[in-house]
Amino acid sequence: MKRERSITRPLITALTTVMVVFWLVAIGLSIRVMQHEFDEIFDSAQQETTERLLALILDDMDQRGISDPHGVAMLNTSANREYLTYQVRDASGKVVLRSNDALSEPFPAPLEPGFYDSDTARIYTEKTSDGTLFLQVADRFKNRREAVRESAVTLLIPLIALIPASIFAIWFIVGRALKPLDTLRQDIGTKDGGNLAALESTGLPKELKPIARSVNLLLGRLRSALEAEREFTANSAHELRTPIAGALAQTQRLAEELPPGPTRTRANQIESSLVNLGRLAEKLLQLARAEAGIGGSATATDLRPVLDMIVTDYERDSRSQGRLRYTAAPATKLVRNADMDAFGIILRNLIENALVHGDPELPVDVSLDEHGVVRVVNGGPLVAESDIATLKKRFRRGNTSASGSGLGLAIAERIVSQMGGTLDLMSPASGKNSGFEARITLPA
Repeated sequence: MKRERSITRPLITALTTVMVVFWLVAIGLSIRVMQHEFDEIFDSAQQETTERLLALILDDMDQRGISDPHGVAMLNTSANREYLTYQVRDASGKVVLRSNDALSEPFPAPLEPGFYDSDTARIYTEKTSDGTLFLQVADRFKNRREAVRESAVTLLIPLIALIPASIFAIWFIVGRALKPLDTLRQDIGTKDGGNLAALESTGLPKELKPIARSVNLLLGRLRSALEAEREFTANSAHELRTPIAGALAQTQRLAEELPPGPTRTRANQIESSLVNLGRLAEKLLQLARAEAGIGGSATATDLRPVLDMIVTDYERDSRSQGRLRYTAAPATKLVRNADMDAFGIILRNLIENALVHGDPELPVDVSLDEHGVVRVVNGGPLVAESDIATLKKRFRRGNTSASGSGLGLAIAERIVSQMGGTLDLMSPASGKNSGFEARITLPA
């Protein structure tokens, strides 16, 4: 299943990436500045060390009574590692004194006072006042690079903890910033044919108010169109009932007065057409009521008496031919937040659908279980799964030659959804190899 795109995830990723990039750039600039400052500090320390060390070496040579510097070789110290190494060289360039870690070969630097950079070290040269001895102190580049590297690592370590912390902080901030957008999305998602109330835009940010205003204008136009459609459907169905009933009565009387023959047969056909037209007008009136949102109720009502009454009416109707079978536990109640008239419309449509489209030789079972689930089951051949998926739509009928308007299941589905329940259609019926089942489940 393809994951839906989100605004939050790319936003968090982009902000975190930009922040990390800026942090790395800042660290890079800091390292360059720090390296320059370290070089100045190291150069100053190296120069000062050279000047002091030259004075100490000359004083030590005087105390030892060394007049010939060529007799001095190496000065032993207890240090395990020398960050600064030095050599004392005579005017000819020969090394006459060196530290432990200093090379025996002369430093690759000229005997001139000042700094000189070799391939591996920065060397500072200082000479005695008489120019007979030169002291060269070397500071290896790797020592300086190590100091810069350790400082850079110290700056990078907080970044490791900063990334997850920044992701959480950005997620929290972005979530709060997008909360009005999510609220608006949820409000828009609740709008349907039964809820076309205007969106509340009082607490929305100014960037979202134009969206809410546009949606409200659209809802207003849609509400007007639906109200006009419902009013036309209801008025048309209501106005047609009386003339259809009158025409049907006249046709029935005419059919009785006519002698047997083609004319009487034609009158009977007209009667049948008027009966179907009357049923269609009744369905259109029910559809208008369903579209008006009559299903829900603020108070809980026991719907069991409605179920018993409607089943009894159909059992007494000669058109059912005794096919209706009803089972329900005597103590079972069906207390739901639903309108009783609307529930009656649902049951009449489902039972009529089962009687008309089911096998006339098989019974129609209506049942109420202890969980409050109502089932209407009729016998007959299997209904294709592709047909079941479209049966709840208006004017859609399955593969049947029986008369009907294709509105019964659409009306039932509409009202059940207004009650917060579900209407499930299945073929074969539960526990059978054939037949058709309509199952109503309403929330307690």
